Amino acid sequence: QVPWVESGGGLVRAGGSLRLSCAASGRTLRSYYMGWFRQAPGKEREFVAAISWSGGSTYYADSVKGRFTISRDNAKNTVNLQMNSLKPEDTAVYYCASRPVVAGSVVDGTSYDYWGQGTQVTVSS
Repeated sequence: QVPWVESGGGLVRAGGSLRLSCAASGRTLRSYYMGWFRQAPGKEREFVAAISWSGGSTYYADSVKGRFTISRDNAKNTVNLQMNSLKPEDTAVYYCASRPVVAGSVVDGTSYDYWGQGTQVTVSS
């Protein structure tokens, strides 16, 4: 039922690293982009990073640029998010999602169609 399945979340100390993975649950879905979003308690969902399937283009939120790296493995239909130098403010539920269009902005969550259930990332100080 869940199109995408996130994994790799957990508890880590500030300055540590985590690697999140987003894998297709069953069939491959149409997607021009794959994105990562996060939502912390009491806050709105925010864009983290995105990557195109065919172009190799990547996009990052200013808050994670230089610390996070998004990558893909099309053979496995998997998208990863390597998170380094983690900060307590990175604590959130992280979601992956697919974007079926190329128009508009990849930071717009409403332009994504299928979403995973999320994986919790907690960074302690």
